[in-house]
Amino acid sequence: MGPEEVVPYREEYDPYERPSFTIGVEEEYMVLDPHTLDLRSHIGMELLSQGRTLLHEHVKPELHASIVEIGTGVCRTIQEVRFELTKIRSIVAHLARQNGLLIAAASTHPFARWQEQEIYPDERYLGIVEDMQILARSLLIFGLHIHIGIENRETQIQLMNVMRYFLPHVLALSTNSPFWMGMNTGLKSYRSKLFERFPRTALPDFFSSWAEFENYVRLLIRTGCIDNGKKIWWDIRPHPFFPTLEIRICDLPMRIDETVAIAALCQAIAAKLFSLYQKNMSFRVYRRSLIMENKWRAVRYGIDGKLIDFGKQREFPARMLIRELLEFVDDVVDELGTRKEIEYIHEILEMGTGADRQLRVWRETGSLEAVVRYIHEESTRGLFQDVTPFLGELQPPREPV
Repeated sequence: MGPEEVVPYREEYDPYERPSFTIGVEEEYMVLDPHTLDLRSHIGMELLSQGRTLLHEHVKPELHASIVEIGTGVCRTIQEVRFELTKIRSIVAHLARQNGLLIAAASTHPFARWQEQEIYPDERYLGIVEDMQILARSLLIFGLHIHIGIENRETQIQLMNVMRYFLPHVLALSTNSPFWMGMNTGLKSYRSKLFERFPRTALPDFFSSWAEFENYVRLLIRTGCIDNGKKIWWDIRPHPFFPTLEIRICDLPMRIDETVAIAALCQAIAAKLFSLYQKNMSFRVYRRSLIMENKWRAVRYGIDGKLIDFGKQREFPARMLIRELLEFVDDVVDELGTRKEIEYIHEILEMGTGADRQLRVWRETGSLEAVVRYIHEESTRGLFQDVTPFLGELQPPREPV
């Protein structure tokens, strides 16, 4: 693949023209055996083929055959995100039941073993396994990716530089992977550490311009490190083929309400930072090495720990700094129409993240099977019980995410 194919989206936009701030969301679900509650490969079953027939490009396979990935189309409002996610998750849950399976949303399975999982027989995934070997085979994780529509590439880079600072706060809210192969890892987001074993992961460096970033990607392609920009797996990145800034740091929450709230917060952060950028102002840009200190704290403790306010050079309770973040974005929330969804962040701070609740169930029952059962129940909260009106209704996404 030549350098000219690095970023095919090249329409010109005024960098100070307000972006669309559309939202697209991708979620990756576990496919469970209803009796053992272990992961179950759906190769040779009807789940994926039925899903593709009904949901078109809204459902896809993933690296491991016990994962189903879904994606919304480009949503103009957060309310549209909620409806699409609820509809798609409802249909996938319905198809799973029809095939004697269950779905669940968390970023690691509490006791499944990666050694027993089949790789989905797709050329792309087989290539990743050939390249990454045991790192790919053991990457049994489930993620949430949030795309924010920012049409100007220079604007994407400038906002990415600043948004990095807030990503540990967002990760802390989403933490939902405390268990791994039957063990309590002691981390609220073990998924984060599993993924960081891959190259080109974690937080990106600072880039002074889109041209500097583009030259970086071209250099990697020219020297055989990657064949396209999708193999840059940072916690936040300009999407190589679509006009979006993609936030990839999150664990996958259990409840749709949580996904929607976190997506609304990411959108609000981007909109707030753009309002400063438009006025030739900016939040201070910090070194990657400093922000990674906060990421580690989010991975280890979630919202129960402390994060560092690098401006004040002091640590504060994560809940306090997250509430300060909500105040920081408050003046753009009503314009975006997301106040109700953003308010749900306070509920997460009160009830705990998915990781906190998984650990609570485990301490109360001593059973990881009970934890998986709880994850499934939380993942199906608020789904449509009758999906008949939607079957065949979904069309291919207006612009795939």
